[in-house]
Amino acid sequence: MTPDQYCQEKTAASGSSFYYSFLFLPPDKRRAITALYAFCREVDDVVDECSDEQVARTTLNWWRTQVADIYGGKPQHPVAIALVPVVQQFNLAQEHLLEIIDGMEMDLSQTRYADFKSLQLYCYRVASVVGLLAAEIFGYTDRKTQKYAHDLGIAFQLTNIIRDVGEDARRNRIYLPMDEMQQFGVTAADILNAKETENFQKLMLFQIERAQRYYQQAFEHLPAADHKAQRAGLIMAAIYRATLDEVAASGCHVLKERVSLTPLRKLWLAWKTWIKN
Repeated sequence: MTPDQYCQEKTAASGSSFYYSFLFLPPDKRRAITALYAFCREVDDVVDECSDEQVARTTLNWWRTQVADIYGGKPQHPVAIALVPVVQQFNLAQEHLLEIIDGMEMDLSQTRYADFKSLQLYCYRVASVVGLLAAEIFGYTDRKTQKYAHDLGIAFQLTNIIRDVGEDARRNRIYLPMDEMQQFGVTAADILNAKETENFQKLMLFQIERAQRYYQQAFEHLPAADHKAQRAGLIMAAIYRATLDEVAASGCHVLKERVSLTPLRKLWLAWKTWIKN
């Protein structure tokens, strides 16, 4: 199996909505974004699948050496090997790959967030930075597109947080800002015990409204000149926003079930968005 094939299998196996946005890209950009996404999955899996915190930290440090080798050595991991020509062709910044690892590492020590400002750093590292790298791969002519990519990344991560409240709670993680939970009369125990109340629904609708504002803000920053180049990101946005709509329509029942779209619907949204843009 070649490094590119490994990345392809890693991405397809994840079942992520991102996979559908890659389908319409030209081969070189599809290979590049697939390698980047596989990297994100690898370092995320270290945190999610390793039960020993010290082992997880050691493994993330090993990934930092792999990143260094991508830019000036001989990396060993197939994903790192696949990224070597990608970072050269698309001029991807080494510090951005390292920031993604820093973001994943936050999950090892931080399971609560006092307010939205503290959550923003996490969202920036694990999602906005990915958005900035993706924007480089997709291509742009106007620097305002970087602001679009930043805000779209925040919107994606907020959507993930909203969708995965129950799943994260089963790992003893709560990403909803604690001051906002208090504001709506929702306790950590409510979330950890999957207690869906009217107050919880109001809290979630508040979170959904914020995520939608970030989507809108991102679209407002995207210059018309770069609209076509950034279509893959717009496909992701269409799928993620549809997921938000499903969460709201379900009555925000995210503590006991995980809302998701069917592969066929994702493909339809991807095709419709690609044609439209």
